[in-house]
Amino acid sequence: MEIKKLLEELLEQKKDNGGIENVVWIAAGGSNGGFYPAQYFMDRESKTIRSQMFTSNEFVYAPPKFCGKNTLAIICSMRGTPETIQAAKVAKSLGATTISLFVEKSGLTETCDYNIRYQSIAVDESKTEMVNSSIALRIAITLLYLVENYEGYNDAMEAFEIIDDIYRDALEYTKPLAKKWAEQNKDEKTITVIGSGPAMGSAYIFSICNLMEMVQVDSPTVNSCEFFHGPFEAVDKNSSIFLLVSEGRVRPADERVIKFLNRYGGEKAYILDAKELGINRIKDSVSEYFNHILFSPILNNVYLRQLSYVKKNDYMNRRYMWKVEY
Repeated sequence: MEIKKLLEELLEQKKDNGGIENVVWIAAGGSNGGFYPAQYFMDRESKTIRSQMFTSNEFVYAPPKFCGKNTLAIICSMRGTPETIQAAKVAKSLGATTISLFVEKSGLTETCDYNIRYQSIAVDESKTEMVNSSIALRIAITLLYLVENYEGYNDAMEAFEIIDDIYRDALEYTKPLAKKWAEQNKDEKTITVIGSGPAMGSAYIFSICNLMEMVQVDSPTVNSCEFFHGPFEAVDKNSSIFLLVSEGRVRPADERVIKFLNRYGGEKAYILDAKELGINRIKDSVSEYFNHILFSPILNNVYLRQLSYVKKNDYMNRRYMWKVEY
């Protein structure tokens, strides 16, 4: 079902019963990080609807008291992670209307009231506007348009139309850059990833899902705004650092880190700028909200793959996942 039509129907169903007052975004791992653009958007733009992200097991163990009949729960899992299925059941038991984002049908799609299929970010043929983070952001933007008449709606819908073209160009632009970066970092035991604002979700996913999970490289994630409150003390000329520089209001925080790294960092202090990737082809009114949508597939499909190649470590291999009880 088309997202705008679905939300219109849900709002109509709830109009005499308080409407939609809350949205919860529930998932685990990379799916959880993929909700960050939607949450970031709601944090900055919503005037009347409360929005909060939860990792699946935290929601199961400690669901919020506000979750009830006026809550919309968006729950994501590619194949049906057990904790996420359980979280969907908890949300439903509390009275929330549940929508799953999924790739393969599972207990999650059996549990939820509505289901929206998405395309995996890791598949080269996938359309960028159809991956989980894009669909979640579209839900958030459309909901605020219907409830609060969000004025950036049309500009955002235009951005979804061109985001895949921007990504394809960025893909070719970054391939030689990633090759050089991977060669410099193939023997590193630790790579620190830094980002802020609208790129924080991409930084988090790159750390925990790409570097730590897929190539078993330790990877702290640091917010640019917190960098000067402790983490910068660990920087020297040998530090391997990957900085995401976003476009938008929080960009000055990333630029402050650049100045420090230029003075105290070394050759393995790497900068990936959303402006170089073409984000300014999107209108300024909404471009901030598309940083993650552009960064994450580039990190997953270019930088991760190249590092995996030079390390001769197949990124589909795991040490524990799918192999042991945990």
